[in-house]
Amino acid sequence: MTDSGGVQDKLSSLLSEALSEITSADDANVLQLLKSKYAGRKGLIASLLKELPGLAPDNRGAVGEAINNAKEAIEAALESRSAALAADRAKASLAKERLDVTLPGRFIQPGRLHPITQVMNEVEDIFLGLGFDIAEGPQVELDRYNFASLNIPKNHPARDMQDTFYFSDDLLLRTHTSPVQIRVMESVKPPIRAIAPGAVFRRDSDITHTPMFHQLEGFMVDTNISFANLKSVLMDFLRQLFGEVGIRIRPSFFPFVEPGAEVDITCVICSGNGCRVCKETGWLEILGCGMIHPNVFKAVNYDPEEYTGFAFGLGIERIAMLKYGIDDIRLFYENDLRFLRQF
Repeated sequence: MTDSGGVQDKLSSLLSEALSEITSADDANVLQLLKSKYAGRKGLIASLLKELPGLAPDNRGAVGEAINNAKEAIEAALESRSAALAADRAKASLAKERLDVTLPGRFIQPGRLHPITQVMNEVEDIFLGLGFDIAEGPQVELDRYNFASLNIPKNHPARDMQDTFYFSDDLLLRTHTSPVQIRVMESVKPPIRAIAPGAVFRRDSDITHTPMFHQLEGFMVDTNISFANLKSVLMDFLRQLFGEVGIRIRPSFFPFVEPGAEVDITCVICSGNGCRVCKETGWLEILGCGMIHPNVFKAVNYDPEEYTGFAFGLGIERIAMLKYGIDDIRLFYENDLRFLRQF
């Protein structure tokens, strides 16, 4: 039969050793190991409980109670030490993350609109002030709207100038915003006065071209619209955009207008004296325009004997390059903050 005094001595030694180790533990993982060692199902306390059956019946109750008290003391010590370690970690974290509220705040650079967006907004505002509405259309377009209804049938040489991205024979990325003109005229009857700004796509890339760029189509349709109306609108627009500049209109050809013209302004770089940008001519081409071709009216079921109208188109990137004196269009799309912050 086991001596109860020997069990008591083991218990006293075990409790003293456990409390000492728990008190000196400096890590939560160490505490977990100590819990398993002393208070776990296979720990040292459990081993002492297995010795109870060998004690005299009169001693089992007192020894069993002492073992349970020791286990509770160990568990309380573990919990207390765990809380103390957690408090120490929180204190250290606060010290590490402490903020000095007297330090000046960090300056956050405010965002601004992209220069292309700024120019697009400025152009739109001018035309809104002239009484034009804004119309929009899809960027993935049908051949009928992008070419055929604009008097550019299959195998027309003008298609070669477009460098088109095709999905199929009849589906493509629009090469200009002129298809919006057809969609608007199909849906409403004159009088119409609208602009169609947006992104367009062509297979071209160099210092003056990118595969995606922005255009603005403008058109007006009514009875008795003449070239004089077109000239008046464009001169008003260009002088609001560039100030008092010289303007000239030259004959040109576009399949969807007749007659067609190109508009030049006095070079904004050299003030008309001649430079590399204007190729020493003193003039810069700014947009194409003309009176809407009768075949375009027929495509949208307008009577060309009753209605007349004009249309014009301009590149937003080209306008931005002239306004800001930029000689490489790719700068607009390289996302270099040193460049963009200038605007």
